[in-house]
Amino acid sequence: MAESRYIAIEGPIGVGKTGLARRLAEALDSELVLEEAGANPFLERFYHDPRAAALPTQLFFLFQRVAQLERLRQADMFSDLRVSDFLIDKDRLFAQTTLDRHELSLYERVYETLDFDPPIPDLVVYLQAPVDTLLFRIARRGIAYEKEIGRRYLERLAEAYSRFFHDYADSALLIVNAENIDPINNDSHFRMLLDEIQSPRSGRRFFNPVTSAFA
Repeated sequence: MAESRYIAIEGPIGVGKTGLARRLAEALDSELVLEEAGANPFLERFYHDPRAAALPTQLFFLFQRVAQLERLRQADMFSDLRVSDFLIDKDRLFAQTTLDRHELSLYERVYETLDFDPPIPDLVVYLQAPVDTLLFRIARRGIAYEKEIGRRYLERLAEAYSRFFHDYADSALLIVNAENIDPINNDSHFRMLLDEIQSPRSGRRFFNPVTSAFA
């Protein structure tokens, strides 16, 4: 496999994908493409009352993500290295997790009307961690409205990610057990993961580091 020019980091809320994307982009001197969750005016309302705000929250994210990736697609994908902290596929994943069947039907109709040809990453890095770890990391980063995220919601989301990536074959996939590593704040953890990311291999591979190896 040739050197990756477009790398996407994915995983459930709290797993550390945005922090890793930032550090990876800095290390590789690449363009950084981040979700702009804070710009979604419905997100705080969603965490407070998911049933009342699920659909507008999801539609806002859909239009936002499509616009971001459309700009990326129109750019010269071969001139620069790019790192992002999301796949557009996650939008449907979240919609299927949060919307009722009528809302999901409407969402799908909107999705299908979009004239959109998203760029496909050369490599997707899928970060996994148990729900207890996700809850701890969410609490540690201290975003006020995220304190209302419940265990059951994270369980459903983690299960949805697992099902999605079980069948994912659109690009090379690196599945990382991120439970016992902190590549955002620990230099040795990051260097080990960076070496794995830069290894030019295609297909599906797994990275399951042992904590003691990172001392």
